[in-house]
Amino acid sequence: MNIWEVILAFLIVVLILVSLLSNVLVLICFLYSADIRKQVPGLFILNLTFCNLLMTALNMPLTLAGIIYKKPPGGDQLCHIVGFLETFLTTNSMLSMAALSIDRWIAVVFPLNYHSKMRYKDAALILSYTWLHSVSFPIVATSLSWIGFHHLYASCTLYNKRLEDRTQFMIFTGIFHSFSFLLSLIVLCFTYLKVLKVARFHCKRIDVITMQTLVLLVDIHPRKDAQRNIYSKNKHKQRTSTNTSKIALRFKFILTRIES
Repeated sequence: MNIWEVILAFLIVVLILVSLLSNVLVLICFLYSADIRKQVPGLFILNLTFCNLLMTALNMPLTLAGIIYKKPPGGDQLCHIVGFLETFLTTNSMLSMAALSIDRWIAVVFPLNYHSKMRYKDAALILSYTWLHSVSFPIVATSLSWIGFHHLYASCTLYNKRLEDRTQFMIFTGIFHSFSFLLSLIVLCFTYLKVLKVARFHCKRIDVITMQTLVLLVDIHPRKDAQRNIYSKNKHKQRTSTNTSKIALRFKFILTRIES
């Protein structure tokens, strides 16, 4: 093994540990939180966590072994099974993320109609589609013997060894990536751009309300200060007038005593 293979193997080990820790924590939160289980997005999160855990437990260690030994670990039969699961799980993970983004888009853009638009029944139908979509491509690839050990990726994945099937394999991989990864990317970009648009609209409304509140506060405080000044002046005048009246009374009393 050269230095680059050692670095790559170390990164894969770190990814395995981080992925196991994060996904196990998500699974524990799902199992011990009744609020998460009651919500519809919990189904998409559980499916995504399940796919990521299987990918971490099955595909990544065999990829690490492929980098070290430079051959399919466990023989061709195990490689075909792992390649089938790798194609299925990666596709299912991407489609689950797209389904979760659709759920968040409906919750943010249509908050009043969310519970009528996204029910457990609807989420189950979406997950059924993701599983059928994900399993169809590896079934076709397995039937055409297009799964094997790819030395460039050091893992069992889509791979064609026959030159006569090169054109058909390129068409298949193009359709597979377009209807799986490209479709998921388009859905993610569309939904989160809509969510960003709604968030920016609400931020502008909050800024307008904040400015109106500040204007009202600035307009109210000077009036209160003026009223306080007028009240204090009137009170001072009343005090001075009472003091002068008291002095005048005392002066009159002294004059009457002198005259008597």
